[in-house]
Order: sequence, then structure tokens, then C-alpha cells
Amino acid sequence: MNAGHTVDEDVRRSVEELLEPVDAELAARYPGDRTDPQPVHTVYVNAADVDEQTPRTWGDEALRIAETASDVLDEIADEEVRAIALARLGSNPIEDLRIDLEDGYGWRSDATEDADARRAGSVLAAWTRQRPYAPRSAGVRAKGLGAVERSRGLRTLELVLDAAGGIPDGFVFTVPKLRDVRQVDAVNLLCAEFERVHGVAAGSLRYELQIEIPQAILGPDGRATVAQAVHRGAPRLSGLHYGTYDYSAACGVVSAQQSLAHPVADHAKNVMQAAAAQTGVWLSDGSTQVMPTGDDAQVAAALRRHHSLVLRSLERGYYQGWDMHPGHLVTRWSAVTGFFRSAMPTAVARLQSYFERRGGDVVDEPATAMSLALVVGRGLAAGAFTEAEVTELAPQCSAPRLAQLRATGGALVDG
Repeated sequence: MNAGHTVDEDVRRSVEELLEPVDAELAARYPGDRTDPQPVHTVYVNAADVDEQTPRTWGDEALRIAETASDVLDEIADEEVRAIALARLGSNPIEDLRIDLEDGYGWRSDATEDADARRAGSVLAAWTRQRPYAPRSAGVRAKGLGAVERSRGLRTLELVLDAAGGIPDGFVFTVPKLRDVRQVDAVNLLCAEFERVHGVAAGSLRYELQIEIPQAILGPDGRATVAQAVHRGAPRLSGLHYGTYDYSAACGVVSAQQSLAHPVADHAKNVMQAAAAQTGVWLSDGSTQVMPTGDDAQVAAALRRHHSLVLRSLERGYYQGWDMHPGHLVTRWSAVTGFFRSAMPTAVARLQSYFERRGGDVVDEPATAMSLALVVGRGLAAGAFTEAEVTELAPQCSAPRLAQLRATGGALVDG
């Protein structure tokens, strides 16, 4: 190259000086996906009803519903998927659980809520001693940060942690009804104080934000409040959860049309998904109010509906959702297992070609390879298939190799 046509070294240095702080900021704000497995669901249980046996009780009831509605299960799951889902219901049916002291609990006397908050803390502490049947993670949803409810919500959270003897392993609490990013600053302040009071390391207490008010999506200044909240909450913020019914009601959607599949829900979740992307903050879909109760026809219809909603979420990249009834566990695990089992053969075949650096019908780039590895990793974590099943189809797709691919952003590392 003609030396007269090269970029001056001073310009090169100026470019580096301009972009080095940008590189550092982007790396801090967007560290990539977390390595720990995301739960496939969050189960919500009223604080008045929860006890130490709740996970086992829900699993037993889910198995009963699966048996009585076996014809529906035959429709939605093949033999392998059905066997895996039923085994999960009989061993570890709930991955993540929130004891609800907010909308699902309602307003009760202070004495009653105090007692239920203390009992919730005791139950959470007990679950940490009951692995593996107990949820891998669990916590509470107390009342939020609005002027009317925040004093009660703070007292409830205090009592839960006090009764639990501190911050239990896997504990996370849900902050409902976010409206302003400054509320995130208040939550961070409270977390730091709880850590001081209980003598635990800074950053030990994690929380998630429930997005159920339109102002959490679009603020008065035209900016996406939730995107600001994600970065203000880091690194304590663990997830964003969509609030189906409060959000759609606030948008003026009539009750008969309120659903996870309504366009206002899709818009909100699209914004949440973009805000959380590559930050390590998990995204969860919300709930359905349609419970598998009543006569056989009503139960069957509710199970089919929930199954289709779970699949719809998975297809859109929402890998977690709320379950509000033991019957939802039947369709949750059937949908999750079936989704990942059907995706796995194609994904690992493409990854095998990628590892071998050869083309095929589809030529994948690093970002696509990372996405394929994430799909396989999620399926493994959910128990949809085993590593042996993966490597039988694609010998190079071992769990460590897939983890390395995710860690490098899809770039191949020799050696």
C-alpha cells in the first residue's frame, strides 16, 4: 500500500482514546448471558396457603391432573416428552417460587400479614434444607413502592428476612408495579441496608422488577423506563417479569381480551426483551387466569390453552413464565420438554458442522452458533434431553464445548 494513503498514527491514537472508554462502558453494561440456568417458570402461591410441603403437594396434584386428563397429554406430548414431564412432576416439579403478599394476597390486618410474613420466612429457610425436592430459588412478592403500600411492603420484607434468619440461599424478591426509575434507586438502598443488618456480603440480595404499568415501558420523557431500570439495578437486578392483567387493564384493554397474547402484551415484552438483551437480566412472561378447574371439558380446555401460551412464549424467546395452579405444571413441563427436544437435533447438527468448519444447507456465523448453543444449553438445564443424547447425534457438542462457545460469543477457540 502507498504510504501516503495510510491513516496517520495520531489519528489511530485518537480513535483509540475516543473508543477505549466506550469499550469499557459497553462491556460493563452488556456482559452477556448469565451462566447459571434460568428457571422455566415462577410459581406463585398465596402467603396464606403456603407451607413447607407446598412443592410436594403441587407435584402430587399435578400428577393427579395429568392422569385424569391423560387424553389431553396424549394430544400435546409424544411418549418420550410425556415420560420426561411426568418424571419431573414426581421429583422436582417447581424450579422457582414466590410467596405472594401482594395482589394475590390482598389487604389484611397488619397482625395477619405480620404473621404470614414470618411464616413465609420460616418456610423459605426450611426449603434451603430440603434440596433437591424444594425449589432451586424462591422468595416473596411484597407490596410495592407506591405511596399507599410501601410502608406495609417494607415491613413485610423485614419480617420475612428476620424469620428466615437472614437471606436464604437462592432468595429473590419481586418489586411490583415499577413506574419510575428512581424507585430502583430506593430498592438498591434497601438491599444494602438489609445486607448490613443481616451481616452478609454486599450484593447478596437480588430482586426482580415486575413490569405491569405502562409508565415502566414508556416514560413521560419518551424514553424506555425499563431500559434505564435495567442498568440502574445492576448487578442486583436478576429479572424482569411481565404483569399480564395490570398492564393490559392500564392500557384500557377490556377484561375479556386481556391475555399474554394480546398486542399490548407483545409490545411491552418486546421492549423488555430489547432492554434486557445481553445484560444478564432474565426475562419472564406473565400469567394466565384460566385455571384447569371445573368439569373435564373445562380442565381440558384450560390445559390446552396454557400449553399453547407456553409454546408461544418459547417461540418468542421468553423462556420463563408464571404458573398459578398445579395443573399448569403439567403443561409447562410438557411444552418446555417438547420445545427443546424438537429443536435439539437440528441445532446440534448445525453446531457439529460449525465445529468442523464445514458448510451445509445453512452457513452459520458466530452469533448464530452462540444462539444454537444457548438453545441446547437451556434444553439440557431443563432436563429435556441428556448430554449423551446430544453427543450421540453430534460428538463435538459436549456440555463443556457448548459452554465455551457461549462464553466466546460463538467464536471458535483452538486447543
